Amino acid sequence: MTDIRKQLLAAFEVEHREHLHAIRSALDGADRSTIDMADVFRRAHSLKGAARAVDLPAVEEVAHHLEALFSRILEGRQELDKPTIAAVRLSLDTIEDLVAESSGPAGSASAEAALQALKSTSPGERPAAPPPQKAEERKDHPPKPDATPPADAGAGTYLRVAAEQMEQLSSSMHALVAELQDDEAFDDTLRQIEVEVRGLRRGWDALHAQLVSTAPAGKGSAAERTGRTTGAATPRLRDFDQDLKALFRKLSALARSRKQSSWSIDQAARQLRDDIDRISLVAAETVFGGFGHMVREIAREEGRDVHVRTIGLDLQVDRRVLQALKDPIMHLLRNAVSHGVEPAPERAGKGKPERAEIVLELASRGGRLAVSIRDDGRGPDLQRIEKVAIGRGLLAPRAEDAMPPMLDQLLSLVFTPGFSTADEVDRLSGRGMGLSVVAEAARKLHGSVLMRPRFPWGTEVLLNVPLTAARQSLLLVEAEDRMYGVPSHAVERLLRLRAESLESVEGRPTIRIEVRGQDVVIPVIALAALTGSPNAQIPIEAGNVKAVLVRHGARHCAFAVNAFHDVRTMLVNDVEAIGLDAMVSGTVLMEDEMPALVLNPELLIDHWVRNESRLAAGGMGLSAWAPDKERHATTVLVVDDSITTRTLEKSILEAQGYQVLLSVDGIDALNVLRSGETMVDLVVADVEMPRMDGFGLLQAIKADARISSIPVILMTSRADPEDVRRGLDLGASAYITKQKFDQRELLATIGQLL
Repeated sequence: MTDIRKQLLAAFEVEHREHLHAIRSALDGADRSTIDMADVFRRAHSLKGAARAVDLPAVEEVAHHLEALFSRILEGRQELDKPTIAAVRLSLDTIEDLVAESSGPAGSASAEAALQALKSTSPGERPAAPPPQKAEERKDHPPKPDATPPADAGAGTYLRVAAEQMEQLSSSMHALVAELQDDEAFDDTLRQIEVEVRGLRRGWDALHAQLVSTAPAGKGSAAERTGRTTGAATPRLRDFDQDLKALFRKLSALARSRKQSSWSIDQAARQLRDDIDRISLVAAETVFGGFGHMVREIAREEGRDVHVRTIGLDLQVDRRVLQALKDPIMHLLRNAVSHGVEPAPERAGKGKPERAEIVLELASRGGRLAVSIRDDGRGPDLQRIEKVAIGRGLLAPRAEDAMPPMLDQLLSLVFTPGFSTADEVDRLSGRGMGLSVVAEAARKLHGSVLMRPRFPWGTEVLLNVPLTAARQSLLLVEAEDRMYGVPSHAVERLLRLRAESLESVEGRPTIRIEVRGQDVVIPVIALAALTGSPNAQIPIEAGNVKAVLVRHGARHCAFAVNAFHDVRTMLVNDVEAIGLDAMVSGTVLMEDEMPALVLNPELLIDHWVRNESRLAAGGMGLSAWAPDKERHATTVLVVDDSITTRTLEKSILEAQGYQVLLSVDGIDALNVLRSGETMVDLVVADVEMPRMDGFGLLQAIKADARISSIPVILMTSRADPEDVRRGLDLGASAYITKQKFDQRELLATIGQLL
């Protein structure tokens, strides 16, 4: 095959999937009256022309008949009824099969059934076949190939990069270069200050020499003689004092500018990194696009009629993640056919449509890739799973009147190596390796896998992994002087609990809180007790317990820690953890070059469930969480008319151990400060507020001797230099703009002021 032929087929591979996906999406719409038939017709026409360009006559013929069908519907000569939609779906599946087989060994795909179905829907005459194109015409007028070579066109690997992504990357690069160039100006300023300091030193030396040389001898005390000399040098001393003050002002301004510049450079570098990361992403279509064809082939060989729907294949994901998930997802799709889909008579007897449906859906949720493979088949056989688990020693036999295992615990066993409920080994199932491969792939990607039944029937398997192979969003916490990273996707919320609010349930500390509208009792476990210190007690500071509420499936646990530090997107390195088994999924490198362990929250919960009796008896009884001596917590007053901003700042500050008061505007804040009911250590205020804005509040605070010493941070969207200057002139200790808000900067500023 020539290079030009490879490039043409690579371009057609992408183009035909786009057209098929668009037509299928239109047909899947709930209201047929809203279907844009003009767009559907245009896509069938484009598909026909593209098939002709790459010399796929069978695809061209099916596309031509589709085009004719859509033309009749557009003109009102035919209805888009159920038989017509079924014929269109069959034709789309046939085109996908024909294209898939064109790039591999010759197969059995045929366009005859699709053509017959399309012809049978026509109320009039059969559409004329497209005129054949002469080989000479194809040779004389070859189509222009796609400029991007396919992945297998050469020895290297290629990525299709959108033009807007390159433009964004270029823009980010120029922004970073501009910040670096601005940073160079600091060198000139420092050199100027150095020259001025040397001049001051020379001036001081000259002044000192003058004082010594002109000191009069003779009558009078030493003090009187020094006074006469100083009086003569007063003008020079005054000039020296003014020069010194000017130098201090320059140094202060330089320090503020340097801090702002460092922050800007950091933000520009982060943006550039994010843009580069986005360019390394590819559409999931490039890896999973042929799965529909493969599943239909498998189902046909098994004598079952299956409609395969794919959703979200345009999602941009790290190519390495997609490749790592390719085999696991194919295992799950095979499983859906072999274990889920019933024969047509059995489905009819259950009141189901004769044609089964299998759905592969990809979505981005919270910076993670969520993959759902679901079917409308039999659903998991819970009794069979329990029987196999008991036979393999994974579950203990239970009495007839005993409660069955929890659903999530029972279904998690199917991912154990060698676990299978199949009665015999065949081409699709029976060896029990497929689901363990899925679980292992999810673990290596620092993700999770979950199976659950669908209602009224069917099964769903959920995979949750990072969008990129190496970078993860992590909550950094500290437990017994060690730093840990908890993947933020599993963190339900951060808790700050009063120690006396903990309850004892069967001798174990718990907390009763509301989760998604339900009042639930959740165990509280010292994180250190799960990560190498089984006798660790729940840490308490100032009568409070800080805990991370983690969720896996329907189960929740609260892991108590010494401190919350930050949420960051960090590069996670693989590691073979010693003594921590699979609970550690990797490491990240902190600023002090010390590694922090990245924990697997799902396995932490599983570890607690398996060992809760031993861990609860290991020092986490009621005596372990008796409050220590109360200490005064620093109190911060947050003033903002936006409830969202108030809530955000409150959660950030409380996570760091601060006591937080809230006010809705300047007048409300003044009433709190002047009442004296609570000692306020610092004020964080917005500028734009009703009744009294932040500038007015700041002015009132500085004019009141009783509260004028309280430091005030203005945090606002008003970033004009005049506003910044006004705030600082009125006495603000710091001025932070919301456009470039970073919680680390806020916490660092508060730490410096307090």
